[in-house]
Amino acid sequence: MTPHVSRSVPLTPARLWRAFFLAIFLAPLAWAGPPSKSTPVSPTFVQFGEPDQAKGAEILREFRGLGIAGDYYLEFDLSFLPRRGDAVVYRGRLWGSRNADGPVSRVVLEDGIGGVRKLLIQNGPTPVVWLWEEGMTAAKLLPESEVYAPLLPGAELTPFDLLMPYFYWDDFIFEGVSKVLGRAAHTFLLRVPVGDPAYGDKLAGVRVQLDTQFRAMVQSELIGQDDEPYKSLTLRDLKKVSDQWMIKVVDLRNEVTRDKTRFEVRRAALNLDLSPRVFAPEALNESIATPTETVALGR
Repeated sequence: MTPHVSRSVPLTPARLWRAFFLAIFLAPLAWAGPPSKSTPVSPTFVQFGEPDQAKGAEILREFRGLGIAGDYYLEFDLSFLPRRGDAVVYRGRLWGSRNADGPVSRVVLEDGIGGVRKLLIQNGPTPVVWLWEEGMTAAKLLPESEVYAPLLPGAELTPFDLLMPYFYWDDFIFEGVSKVLGRAAHTFLLRVPVGDPAYGDKLAGVRVQLDTQFRAMVQSELIGQDDEPYKSLTLRDLKKVSDQWMIKVVDLRNEVTRDKTRFEVRRAALNLDLSPRVFAPEALNESIATPTETVALGR
């Protein structure tokens, strides 16, 4: 698999981690229907009355159970769009499913010159990440102590970004209904639990917006101790595949540097019946056949 590049830039470990981050967001973000086009937020859109916290807890519980129906396979482009400099685009593959612990994804990334990196991500109440790369005899389970630490020198992404554990934090405030990307959204501020490795560090909480009609996450923001967002994730486009709406384009933006990474699905195969071994850590070094029939998502 050869990366498409607008200039000659090696696929460094930092870029590989950054690339994988967007792929994992597909697991819990399926939609039941399409959104409207993005429009400016109206200053007259106002929430009346105090938000019902019990209702907010119910909405979160429902969201945790959402996802693409059945097993699936995706081929995607990852575009690195720095505020200054040329764009660089690579390709990857993802197999997804759901087990007793929650959404699970297997991702393969290749650097175009023979280097391969594979990751297995188990989301849910007890999320974990396994990594395999050439030279390893077995996949490595990343320890909990590294959840908030940089994955590699120079990489801004962490296992926390991949696992999204904040959806299972008990300490949250349901802020009511707001408007984001032209749609009404249930807004939550999920706060870092006392005793968590991130408590008292840079991260103070995560604000997420879930579409009121389809319960999909349309945007999330990591909030710093200064109450300002420093990283955001935004859903940009959807596509209908096999009578199911799914994510096509997602943008990740560093709110400090303004650099952006875009994840775009090129082809998909849904309603698959994948072997549990696809998602077994001990089989992460094995090659997995791709589906013979996939659907192009187009532009």
